[in-house]
Amino acid sequence: MLRLSRHARDDEDALTDLLNERSRGGWRPAMMSQDAHRLTLVFERPGDGES
Repeated sequence: MLRLSRHARDDEDALTDLLNERSRGGWRPAMMSQDAHRLTLVFERPGDGES
C-alpha cells in the first residue's frame, strides 16, 4: 500500500521504486485500487507453467 502525499513528484518516484522492486522479484501488478489518500496495488507471481 502506498500512502499518497501532497507532492505528485514524490508519489511518482515512490510508485516507480515499488514497481521496479517487485518486477525484479518476479512479481507483476494484478489489481489496483485508489482513493484520495492511498493507492493499493496487488501483485502476483506467475506459478509453474505460466509466463
